[in-house]
Amino acid sequence: MNSDSNASRKTPRRTFSEIVQSALGRRDFLQASLSGACGALLVGTLGDRVSATTQTSSRFGFANVPVSASNTVVVPEGYVAEVLYRWGDPINGLGPLFSADASNTAAEQQLQAGMGHDGMEYFAIPGVDPNERGLLAVNHEYTDQVLLFSDGLAPLPPAAIPLEKVRKSQYAHGVSIVEIARDANRAWRVVESDRARRITACTPMRIAGPAVSRVGTTVAGTVNNCAAGRTPWGTYLTCEENFNGVFGTTQNHFVLNDHLRRYGFSKRGYTYPMDGTDVPAFRWYECDQRFDLADPNNDADRFGYVVEVDPLDPNSIPVKRTALGRFKHENAALVLSRDGRVVVYMGDDERNEYIYKYISADRYQPDKNPGGDYGRLLDEGTLYVAKFSDDGKGEWLALRAGENGIPKTSSNSHGLGVNDQPGFSDADIAVCTREAADRAGATPMDRPEWIAVHPDTKEVFVSLTNNSTRGDAHPTDAANPREKNIFGHILRWHEEHDDPAATQFQWRVFLLAGNPSHSSVTQQGNVAGDAFGCPDGLRFDSTGVLWIQTDMSAKYMGNSDFKELGNNMMLAADPESGEVRRFLTGPRGCEITGNAMTPDRCTLFVNIQHPGEPPDDTSDPRDPHQFSDWPDGGRGGRPRSATIVVRRTDGAPIGT
Repeated sequence: MNSDSNASRKTPRRTFSEIVQSALGRRDFLQASLSGACGALLVGTLGDRVSATTQTSSRFGFANVPVSASNTVVVPEGYVAEVLYRWGDPINGLGPLFSADASNTAAEQQLQAGMGHDGMEYFAIPGVDPNERGLLAVNHEYTDQVLLFSDGLAPLPPAAIPLEKVRKSQYAHGVSIVEIARDANRAWRVVESDRARRITACTPMRIAGPAVSRVGTTVAGTVNNCAAGRTPWGTYLTCEENFNGVFGTTQNHFVLNDHLRRYGFSKRGYTYPMDGTDVPAFRWYECDQRFDLADPNNDADRFGYVVEVDPLDPNSIPVKRTALGRFKHENAALVLSRDGRVVVYMGDDERNEYIYKYISADRYQPDKNPGGDYGRLLDEGTLYVAKFSDDGKGEWLALRAGENGIPKTSSNSHGLGVNDQPGFSDADIAVCTREAADRAGATPMDRPEWIAVHPDTKEVFVSLTNNSTRGDAHPTDAANPREKNIFGHILRWHEEHDDPAATQFQWRVFLLAGNPSHSSVTQQGNVAGDAFGCPDGLRFDSTGVLWIQTDMSAKYMGNSDFKELGNNMMLAADPESGEVRRFLTGPRGCEITGNAMTPDRCTLFVNIQHPGEPPDDTSDPRDPHQFSDWPDGGRGGRPRSATIVVRRTDGAPIGT
């Protein structure tokens, strides 16, 4: 999918032992690791392990749940998990109601929860106790086109897809904003609210930042909304990830250029494997010209951004903040530098892609400018990309034309991606961010997923979920030490002077995920506690506990490599001791994602995405609950992504 943009940076292949020694072999680094970094094992020579036992005292007040292959959500003793908001549930708690046979119309879907619940944030309502009532913003990453319609993918090409189907799919992407409150029985419910709304692939949006001179100032919609973030001024950041999959064309003469290929576009978009052939899934481009790659004014360059939404104002227009770059955004972790500038950490979720950081030019100063237009802080600043060195040091490379190997366009017109002109303008860097990062010499990573920042120390953690292609084309390095990294790992780093605005940092491995029963020692991992694979969601709570959520593919769950790990799960990790404890397991086929808490930490919101996903990613409309009927169970209907509420039965804070 990606161009081999890192060919010029290839280095001789080394053994796993040599790579880990280069990152962890120095005495000071080893001592730091044993005191809290890597957990249960460090590799000196292949097969030689240094064990670091988990501390006898634990900060966790719950007993770990066992590995599960069941079709339900499992939480520790003394906790309950309750379904709050499922695909098809009305955003106002009233109607239109979900039809179990997927016969809801596009117009009805526009007023219901979308599919593929992913990242989310919980927001307080002014003047209301946030532990009793608030707003939940929920991302809807993608649609299972088979489950979405009563007749699945019918009609198949060459018959045309009806516009009604295209609209229903578009309305199931995006964001939900719903008001939730405790009822008389202390259970959380979606309630009627003037603030409730759906933001979809058709919602009017404004484009801001450096890309406007290239792509314009308006666009309709946001798609493939993966993880999220929030700003200190109370807005929601929703992140567009695999946007390339909804574009395509029926024009046989159309030829993809290098820019489109660099972002994974294809003529048919995302496809389903069916009966030995790939069938185009979305086909929006057949009815909606702006998704047709052959149309000169298609919207391909208008997607792939972080979108800012005001959850308190239902009439506000969402804004695509192009200064934060265009790539397959996972989440947006926003913190303030020592001098008050806004810093946003972001990962590009694809194999051998990069980690980014944005630093605003101006400061966030609510005391001096109450109620100001703080969104502009996300328009004016510098985007950086990370380079990890094998000695445990790293640097942030500015993505600026004329610096760090990025040529500057010599004309007043735009450069890269426009008429094949060499060089970059500021707008080009915002639109062609991957190409600029290639030129800068960034470190290709093992699928950067969520990034989380410790609330006190400002130490940064990133989940690298897996990379089956790490090897000859993209050699291993100290930050990505395993070939065929099927289980993933988590890195951590300290910015220089613990200042998020620094351009130098010190990094180390927090843990290598894996299966302790695996036949290969390099795939066994070094987790100090409960084993897991494919870390994805990361979130710190206010006490400094790192919550980890996993995304093992349905294709691999239960096979020989992953068999002992069961279903996807949520775990708690102690950054100081390295202890990891399993807190929750999900139903069959699902991904665990999304993590939000009320301020008192007594309510935890978690998303269960694509329960019942088949091993080949293709649901069967004739038997929609072939692999799972969660959450409706015996009541029938299709498996439905959903937000759940986890709480202690005694009302105490989560995890204590």
